[in-house]
Amino acid sequence: MLPAGTSCPATPEAEAFVRFCHQRRRVGWPELYDEMCLVATRGLFRGMNHDALREIGVGFSLFETPRLAEIVRRVATEEQAARRAARAAALDATRMADGAPLAEASGMPEALGATAA
Repeated sequence: MLPAGTSCPATPEAEAFVRFCHQRRRVGWPELYDEMCLVATRGLFRGMNHDALREIGVGFSLFETPRLAEIVRRVATEEQAARRAARAAALDATRMADGAPLAEASGMPEALGATAA
């Protein structure tokens, strides 16, 4: 167990587990903790149960939850940023497919033919 305030990097497998659970149920901490417990109990992530998850750095004890919460925070932030980027790219692609230059689509007056008086 790590001393309080000490963190160690999460394993890629631990992050994959959290990402799997977050994609199943897009909620934050502590609701996601309940989802992760359910997934671990049923072995829904690569057949891994609580013991197997502990080996990759996912612990559910009271002392391990701060580290798990940090992994959740980081993964949820990354997932949110990826969704925003995907939405922006899809919107830009739609605007370009409609033949609208990005400047026009952004509402810039110069693109609409407005001139400064």
